[in-house]
Amino acid sequence: MKVLALCSYPIESAASRFRLYQFVEPLRASGIELEIRPFLSSEQFASLYTDGQTARKAVGMLSGLRHRFAEMIFSKGFDAVIVQREAMLFGPAFVEWVFSSVRRLPMIFDLDDATFIPTKSKYYGRLASLLKAHHKADSLIRAAEVTLCGNPYIESYARSFGAKTAIMPTLVDLEVFKPAEAKDPIPVLGWIGTHSTYPMLETLFPVFERLAKEFPFVLRIVGSGAPPPALEHTKVENLEWRLATEVQDFQNLDIGLYPLRANEFSNEAFLKGKSGFKAIQYMAVGRPFVVTPMGITEGLGREGETHLAANSNDDWYNALRSLLSDPEKRRTMGRAGRQYAVDNLDPRVHIETLVSAIENSIRSKKESTRRRSAN
Repeated sequence: MKVLALCSYPIESAASRFRLYQFVEPLRASGIELEIRPFLSSEQFASLYTDGQTARKAVGMLSGLRHRFAEMIFSKGFDAVIVQREAMLFGPAFVEWVFSSVRRLPMIFDLDDATFIPTKSKYYGRLASLLKAHHKADSLIRAAEVTLCGNPYIESYARSFGAKTAIMPTLVDLEVFKPAEAKDPIPVLGWIGTHSTYPMLETLFPVFERLAKEFPFVLRIVGSGAPPPALEHTKVENLEWRLATEVQDFQNLDIGLYPLRANEFSNEAFLKGKSGFKAIQYMAVGRPFVVTPMGITEGLGREGETHLAANSNDDWYNALRSLLSDPEKRRTMGRAGRQYAVDNLDPRVHIETLVSAIENSIRSKKESTRRRSAN
């Protein structure tokens, strides 16, 4: 069996990496060959959210468009198609329609984020809103034989269209994301994210300045795409995100930060649809963390055992203060988080979900085609 996977981003994107690429070998063991074709190359993805390089970005979009049209015409021998969020970064679901309705391939729609809720792009502003078809997810839910949902919030939305669904959280390989000794002599508070989630961390800057008057620590920021902030009394390390050091970046923290706060780029409804992935990564490497309890994060881990929850800045101050002042508490919570991940968050259990989605989609498409022929 051969399956085509269409996604917007290359392996450097967490959605592509953890919902497609990490399943290539397990699917092959189940007799399914997964061929992944991202819209953007790694080089194009690297320049997408950097200032300038307008001509290079335009060329990248045109190149991706050209490849998609070639794939629609020449791709053969596939039994099904998986669409991870969307086949292209802009426009309606035309590519997906060609594969599902013209080419007659059963489609599995993989939706790990609440892309059906409009948000504002930090880099592209109104232009992104004009080019993005926010109702694309609705069209794909209707067209798909099954929608794989990253969490119950997304599943509830998909089911409102009468869709067949299955929940498949975004998880990490626990043989790769595993505990290791932190190397820094003083505690490291760490945040690892993207330009789109960085504004939520910025709301905690007053908390870090307050804590720095009492405790020595390093604030390590990875992947913000922004200049390092100047915070009073606070030692800040501002690092670029790199695929090669992703696991070590998590392992080298002492306390993980996971703020979820509505801002001009992400409203509360969108944040409720987040997958809680950062919490999963912290627990996998055995690190305690502090999180805003919202959406799925309210049920991930065990509050008080694997992590602490905080809403207001005072809550964040008290939670981080309790961890900074108690190394043994950090170690105990880290061990509990790792055990929770081992017991509840092994991605291998979802291979069966993915295999069943593919096989059932093919079967369902054949049955519907047979019914139409009979009529």
